[in-house]
Amino acid sequence: MRTIDLPCGVQDFLARCPKAGDGVNRWIFSAALLLHRANILESEMPALISAATKNCGRVVTSQEIERAIVNSGRSLKNGFQAERRTPKWPQANQEQIEAIVSDGVGLDGLKEMSPVKWNDGKAHTEEVIDALFPGNPLLCVGLSKFSFNTMARETWRGRLAARQFIVPSPMSKAVGTTKDGRASKHTLDNTGPRHFLVVEFDKGTFDQHAAILAHLAQFAPLVMAVHSGSKSLHGWFFVQGQPDSKIESFFLYAVSVGADPQLWIRSQFVRLPGGKRDNGKRQEVVYFNPNILREN
Repeated sequence: MRTIDLPCGVQDFLARCPKAGDGVNRWIFSAALLLHRANILESEMPALISAATKNCGRVVTSQEIERAIVNSGRSLKNGFQAERRTPKWPQANQEQIEAIVSDGVGLDGLKEMSPVKWNDGKAHTEEVIDALFPGNPLLCVGLSKFSFNTMARETWRGRLAARQFIVPSPMSKAVGTTKDGRASKHTLDNTGPRHFLVVEFDKGTFDQHAAILAHLAQFAPLVMAVHSGSKSLHGWFFVQGQPDSKIESFFLYAVSVGADPQLWIRSQFVRLPGGKRDNGKRQEVVYFNPNILREN
């Protein structure tokens, strides 16, 4: 198989093997795991990984590659990944980030690109949530990370703009069980299938974040970008119904260009669009494209 025939996210990951001393062995395992999840034949994996590591600065033996392929496949078969659901994330590729930012739009450019523009200073939280979560699904919303509830969307109506956090997918039931056996309304156990994958950044400026989100929109549909009310943008990408391997490939690439891997966790709270941060600042929606939701 040629690299060009692989999914875009897999291509991008294989193009970013670290240099010797920066975790090549760990990267090889991650590459093998990603190829397994993309349903690439094991017989085709060695050549793909060998080509990807050609210029890493050290000799990568066929035995090292074969071992990574076997071990990563065994991990999947044993349910290791199904339980952890957390890939080994690549380190941020600063050279790639700088290239994206130098050619990309800034925050003002992203706002200008938005199909929906609001300049009235209002929250618009209710209409955004109506578009993101049609019907009356269960939503987990938090006043803080320690004060939250899971209720039907209609029960939340009129209350959302004063809150900070939301789980970016509907909940499957009102109460779940935590890993230590406690009942809670905010757990992985009661979080439903992924509807949105949210990308945010720990480092950089708003202009840099906007450029990276616009770049990532080439690989997955960007529905919304939310100003955190502090130092980052949150990009909401629509992934409902997509295979896990495709979603993971996209997020692996997102992490390689600076995304915070913590938001891979399906139950993780993100900033509620139009909500209010605890410092009183509004979490402004700076980009919104509901047309993507209507098309799917």
